[in-house]
Amino acid sequence: MAGKNPWGGGSGGSGSGGGEPGDGGDDTSAPDTSKGPKNPWLPPRGGDGERRAPNIEDIFRNRGPGGPRRGGGSGGNFRLPERPGGKSWFPVVLVLLVSVGLLMTSVHLVGPKEQAVVKTLGNYTRTLSPGLKVSLPWPIETVDVLDVQGVRAVRIPAEGETAKLILTGDQNLVDLSYIVRWNIKDLEDYMFRLADPAETVNEVAEAAMRASVAEKTLDQTFSGQGRAEIEQRVRERMQRTLDAYQAGIQVIGVEIAKADPPEKVVDAFRDVSVAEQNADAARNTARGYAQQVLANAEGEAEAFDKVYEQYRLAPEVTRQRLYYETMERVLSQNDKTIIEATGVTPYLPLPELRRRAEQPPIATVTPPKPAQE
Repeated sequence: MAGKNPWGGGSGGSGSGGGEPGDGGDDTSAPDTSKGPKNPWLPPRGGDGERRAPNIEDIFRNRGPGGPRRGGGSGGNFRLPERPGGKSWFPVVLVLLVSVGLLMTSVHLVGPKEQAVVKTLGNYTRTLSPGLKVSLPWPIETVDVLDVQGVRAVRIPAEGETAKLILTGDQNLVDLSYIVRWNIKDLEDYMFRLADPAETVNEVAEAAMRASVAEKTLDQTFSGQGRAEIEQRVRERMQRTLDAYQAGIQVIGVEIAKADPPEKVVDAFRDVSVAEQNADAARNTARGYAQQVLANAEGEAEAFDKVYEQYRLAPEVTRQRLYYETMERVLSQNDKTIIEATGVTPYLPLPELRRRAEQPPIATVTPPKPAQE
């Protein structure tokens, strides 16, 4: 028996099966594909059931993650729908994405406290003020937006750094910690004149503080008025230096947060402070005593002037009165009493008698009597 072709068409005559008689079953050059098993991977063409060979587009259209896809289900890879006429949407989507990217790099919203610097091919061209601004797309123009009115603060020394000792005008060391507040005055100069604006502010502030403290003594550095003068001079020196650098920075203020003696000499400094306080107290006491003595002298001088006026009016009476007052003042401090009167002893040792009366009586010791034989 002749073998059968499982994909359609026979290899033998009319009696071997599978072939359709028509020309004696001898011609096998044109196999009949209308009968027998069909190729399941070939899609039908038209309504007569004829099949055609698959092309490369059909293979990729029907291939899924696990192999060829049957029946045109929805489990395959994502594929963009085709435009009318069989054209792809990919170029259209790509153009839209590029357009959105160019639009986003061309429109800029600058806040009310901000300014923007525009660089064309890397070179500065202009500064944008607040508002909605438009520029050429990237990479032709790049725009940098910065806050120019916001206050920036820097603490010197920073947390974790060692203490900065500054020499005062009277050759003493003081440990100072201060805060500098600043903002941007000119954005173009700020962006392109200095390599590191924040570091420049730190260095200029430290130099200005050392120069200002060197003009004051240690006590003035610790006092409130001296601190205020130092802060004002530091701000002025910093502004002059930064303007000379064309830094585009405005110094708003300087505040001294701490002014202490060096840590290693704190105890000695406290002893000195206590000694100075004691000296101040002694000076205040002396000044008070001097003022009291001066007031008494002025009072006595004024009293003498008044007595002199009375002496000019009645010399004899005033002289007698002065004599009595002087003798009373002198004899009141003497332990002798003098009485001038008739029938009275001129001298009475009254103070001596008074002292004797106040002394305790002297105890007398009587010796024992000898025994009689």
